[in-house]
Amino acid sequence: MTTTTADMSHAPQSPDAPQPAGPYRIHPKAIRARRNRRLLVVAALVLVATVGYLVYWWTHDRFWVRTDNAYVTGNLVPVAAQASGIVTQVLAEETQFVNRGDLMIRLDEHQAYAALGRARGRLGEEVRRIAALFINRKQLAEKLRSRTARLNSAEHDMERYQRASPSGAISKQILQNTADKISGLDAEVRETQAELDSLDAQIGGTTVMAHPAVDLAKHQLIEAHLEYARQQIRAPISGYVAKRKAQVGDRVHPGALLMTIVPLDHLWVEANLRETELQHVRPGQPALVNVSLYGSKQTFHGTVEGLVPGSGSAFALLPPDNSTGNFIHIVERVPVRIALPADELREHPIRPGLSTVTSINITESGQSVWTSLATPATAEYETDVYADELPTAESMAKEVMATNLVVSDRGEPVDSFLEAEEELDRLAPKKGDARTPSEGRVSPNLDRTRERRDPVPSSFVPRRSPDLGSATFPLTPSIGPGSGSLGPEAGRSPSRLRSEFDRDHGARSIRDR
Repeated sequence: MTTTTADMSHAPQSPDAPQPAGPYRIHPKAIRARRNRRLLVVAALVLVATVGYLVYWWTHDRFWVRTDNAYVTGNLVPVAAQASGIVTQVLAEETQFVNRGDLMIRLDEHQAYAALGRARGRLGEEVRRIAALFINRKQLAEKLRSRTARLNSAEHDMERYQRASPSGAISKQILQNTADKISGLDAEVRETQAELDSLDAQIGGTTVMAHPAVDLAKHQLIEAHLEYARQQIRAPISGYVAKRKAQVGDRVHPGALLMTIVPLDHLWVEANLRETELQHVRPGQPALVNVSLYGSKQTFHGTVEGLVPGSGSAFALLPPDNSTGNFIHIVERVPVRIALPADELREHPIRPGLSTVTSINITESGQSVWTSLATPATAEYETDVYADELPTAESMAKEVMATNLVVSDRGEPVDSFLEAEEELDRLAPKKGDARTPSEGRVSPNLDRTRERRDPVPSSFVPRRSPDLGSATFPLTPSIGPGSGSLGPEAGRSPSRLRSEFDRDHGARSIRDR
């Protein structure tokens, strides 16, 4: 039986049988040896890397807490409308830098101007009405003095008639007529005293300036002035404009967000650390921050300012309720605030919201976990752009009150009339007076109204940021008749108005002496 070459190629061969020689044939033992050598090399490299990592962790890495769940944040100051009106001009755009006090948005001031004029007129009318009450009180006091004098004269006649009556020189009819006259005069004194008491109930114990009705009208004028002044919206702090929403023609209401100002000179990092990593984190420990904007080329040297008193889930809009039974244990994260140095921020500007890789060195002891190094000490925590609005409104109100307080051609203020009330005290009954109220006479015991001067507000110079310099922005209306009276007087420099008021006040004081 013959065997072909094809049949012999499929016949099984012994593993120990010698392989045919050829340039592409490798012995299986050589393959296994090469594979073992490679595995040994890989195992050695893994062992060396593990040992190296353990050594690095033991000597360095175990003293640092790292996280890439950290972001740059800062104070995003909203610019909101404080009065109602229609936007007529937008003076600031996104990415622009604005100084504190710069005019950013104008609102239509027509309605606010009209309301301010009504408040001025209402205050002047109220001052004149209360001044008229003081004049009426003076008139009633003079009438009471006249009627009291007539009553005293009739009483003196009655005493003389009674002494002459026993001799027959005075008839009984004269005595009766005199007695009736005394009764009538006494009734008139009672009536005048009642009218005077009614006026005392309205103006007693106060002055025209301090009367409640005048004070109410005064504060209504102040409110109207504030409404008018806030038709011009100014930057509360210095920074860059972002998220502008105001458009010309929009009708805004108090509280409507118009834009946001971001001061880039004060930023910090919020690093969200796992609760298992917070054991040794303390305020005051140094931190290294690498912002993705610069990568590893720039490292910020920060400081831990404090730990937020709660995890992120505790302050969530819908906090988890683990008592429902659907409980899943999740490692919570707690925000840690890390301050960034201002000089490094100036050299390498960054923006809120950028991602960072933050490392905290926990080898330093730091301070107690109950303390915090964060302080509201930078410029964006305070603004003075509204500080001069109230003093200006007060000056305007006092000018209106002083102008309407003079009601006579002689220029004599009503308050000086009150000094005449001291003479009325002589009309009060003396302790030795034989007549008593039970005999039908009402004593004109009037409450003496003491003159009280309202203090003139001192000159007010609002604080300004260095970037504003000495620039001022007077509040000058552009419409309405007589708007000059609401120009510099209603702005940031009430010096002329105040000097005129002080001069009139001083002249009035000298004349009263």
